[in-house]
Amino acid sequence: MSISSSLNAGVMGLNSNASRLSTISDNIANSSTYGYKRSVADFSSMVINGQASAYSAGGVTVNTFKDIQQTGSLINTGNSTDIAVGGRGLLPVTDGAGVNSLASERELMLLPTGSFYADESGNLRTQSGMFLLGWAVDSDGGIGTVSRNSGANLQPVNISASQYVASPTSRIDLGINLPADATLAGASGQPYDLPIEYFDNIGRAQTLSLSFAPDVPTDGATNRWTVQVYDSATDGTDPIAELVMTFTDDVDEGGRIATVAPATGTVYDEDTGIMTLSLPHGDVEVLVGEPGGTTGVTQLSAPFSPTNVTKDGAPIGDLQSVEIDEKGFLQAVYNSGYRRALYQIPVGDVPNMNGLRAKDGQAFSVSAESGNLYLWDAATGPVGDVAGYSLMESTTDIAAELTDLIETQRAYSSNAKIVQTVDEMLQETTNLKR
Repeated sequence: MSISSSLNAGVMGLNSNASRLSTISDNIANSSTYGYKRSVADFSSMVINGQASAYSAGGVTVNTFKDIQQTGSLINTGNSTDIAVGGRGLLPVTDGAGVNSLASERELMLLPTGSFYADESGNLRTQSGMFLLGWAVDSDGGIGTVSRNSGANLQPVNISASQYVASPTSRIDLGINLPADATLAGASGQPYDLPIEYFDNIGRAQTLSLSFAPDVPTDGATNRWTVQVYDSATDGTDPIAELVMTFTDDVDEGGRIATVAPATGTVYDEDTGIMTLSLPHGDVEVLVGEPGGTTGVTQLSAPFSPTNVTKDGAPIGDLQSVEIDEKGFLQAVYNSGYRRALYQIPVGDVPNMNGLRAKDGQAFSVSAESGNLYLWDAATGPVGDVAGYSLMESTTDIAAELTDLIETQRAYSSNAKIVQTVDEMLQETTNLKR
């Protein structure tokens, strides 16, 4: 019995070390594979209960798994769509069959890193056929309500529809100083004109012209101005909005707006200091300033100074590149200097990372052992941030693998010696004569 158990233990040792040799071979072969997760062989002893006077060798069993929770070092590359997760978590991807499939029929996989490029359809994919997935960003820069426990709202990341874009102007902030001396008795009364370029919804440049006319008294100072707004997109001869602004010369709030009186048809909110203009392409908010506020238009004893006039929007632009930030937002960069977010790339996580099922191309899929998937925003919760221009190196340590290789070779030889010894002992038994 004990001899037979020794033979079985030796054979099990040979098989277990052969499995370990396979994991070492895989690790060494993929030492330069980006995103490769090291395979591990975990040995466990087996015990057979027997009598105290006779010991039976139970042998050894081996469990192999991918050490997915271990992360490799990130290296910088020159490609903006080389993407890696800096820490715990994986990127959502699918295969070629899932690109045109319904979300419920698509195979959702996870990838630690990938060198993505735009294919002939504009989809971002790797050379191994993994297509990047993300949540589409709406015009307000949000993703709305999405499912974080499944890929139901994920879409293949496609940049072909973003080759050209126009960004209409929706906000103008006025940072202007009006000369206080212009409202003194005897001043010329000459208005000050300020043209502001803006962009409509098809990328054309238009001009808003603001005319600041001082109210000149016969004596003293009025501190009052009439502001008229003209739009080149209309006939440009009649004002589209009009305000009467009065400034205070109090000790504490000198030069600030005292009152704003909008003309008929002009919309002004004194709580926010915003005048809303109805332009042909849509409403545009113009920050004039609220009474007593420190922003917007001021009246001080200084020259007319439109030094801080800002606006959003951009003319029609051609897509130059796409980049991803640490929050996982994939942004399109246009030659006009305009940037806008196209997709948000989430970071997937499961309770047991090592329970994920390994697939080809360094991809993984959810299994019963891994637990349920949750899609986090990058750099929130337990997951790391998303790094562009980066790839994750293999977690294989060549020096450690070569050391394990020597140990495995010695262990295999030792187990083979057990089998040989048991064989010789059995041979001696069969040679016994009565």
